[in-house]
Amino acid sequence: MSSTSEKSSTSPSLLSAQTLVIAGIVWAVMALLFFLLFSVPLSQEEGLPLWYSIGTYIFECGAYLGAALVCFRNWRSPHMASGRNVWLGIGLGMLFYFIAGVLFGIWELYFQVSPDVSPADAFYLGSYVVLIGGMVIAVSSKRLNLEIWQWGLLAGIAAFGIAVAIWVAAPDSWRVQLGMAPAATEEVVAGSAPATAANGKAPALDNSSQPKEKEAAATAAKSAPAEEEAAEPTKAPAWVMALDKQLSPYTYAINLFYIVGDVFLLIIATALLLAFWGGRFSQSWRMIAAATFSLYIADMYFKWRDTQAEGSYQSGSLLEVFFVFSAILFGIGAILEHDISTRSRQSRRTRRAA
Repeated sequence: MSSTSEKSSTSPSLLSAQTLVIAGIVWAVMALLFFLLFSVPLSQEEGLPLWYSIGTYIFECGAYLGAALVCFRNWRSPHMASGRNVWLGIGLGMLFYFIAGVLFGIWELYFQVSPDVSPADAFYLGSYVVLIGGMVIAVSSKRLNLEIWQWGLLAGIAAFGIAVAIWVAAPDSWRVQLGMAPAATEEVVAGSAPATAANGKAPALDNSSQPKEKEAAATAAKSAPAEEEAAEPTKAPAWVMALDKQLSPYTYAINLFYIVGDVFLLIIATALLLAFWGGRFSQSWRMIAAATFSLYIADMYFKWRDTQAEGSYQSGSLLEVFFVFSAILFGIGAILEHDISTRSRQSRRTRRAA
């Protein structure tokens, strides 16, 4: 009897809330150290090493898989205060992020292709849908009796999120008109040079050959990297390249959906944080709100580097560690709510037995 009781007491402790939270924190610290120590590229030509890219995918996908498992555990439990459908949506969002990360890693590391749109985007899009659905259910189950300063805070965070999204997603022409990007003065000067020549001022004969030689050298220098890139072998099969060409026209629409989804998640997370503030389950939903903020930071940085950094982006930058933080915080929030819900259920049983 004593041996069986010891086994039953030790086996649940391995999956206790304290053990799982500590495991998540350790995973986050290890990921942060890994990104901090090795996220600096060796050189501009070589970029980041392959083993580092593989390590970033392991940390990110492992965190999302763990978060999905604990969220599905909440979904299977009938005692969750927020409801089972809330955790089903969040769990599906974490699972879709895991599958998308695996697919994107195969495209980037194995096929050595950096597509604008890939099959991973189908799961990324699905993750936004189910995440927003689960969090909307959580908000609708809680009446929002907010004070004036809370509504003001919600409006301020919404305005900030929309402003950052516009700054990231705005076309170059809008950015120039709004003063967020310098005008292309060199192109204006180059474009005005033929006009001045057409007005009757002919160039000197001694210097007429020099611009042509410089232009020929510049075009040769520009065409050389393009030829080298075209000559580089790729591991991607023909169907991957054909799929990349078919999905490329949807790049702008998908990126716009991501940015709108990030802003919407940010607003819902703030509303959840204010709605559950001070309650018995406030601690778990603080983690959920922090997870959404981390996802917003990482995704906005990803979109900014991908669209506004003139092609200098490479996967595995330092701020992408917030993807790992987001998954771990989602998981910790699920663990805390499961612990509080089961403990309150057990306390009710002991009171009835007494």
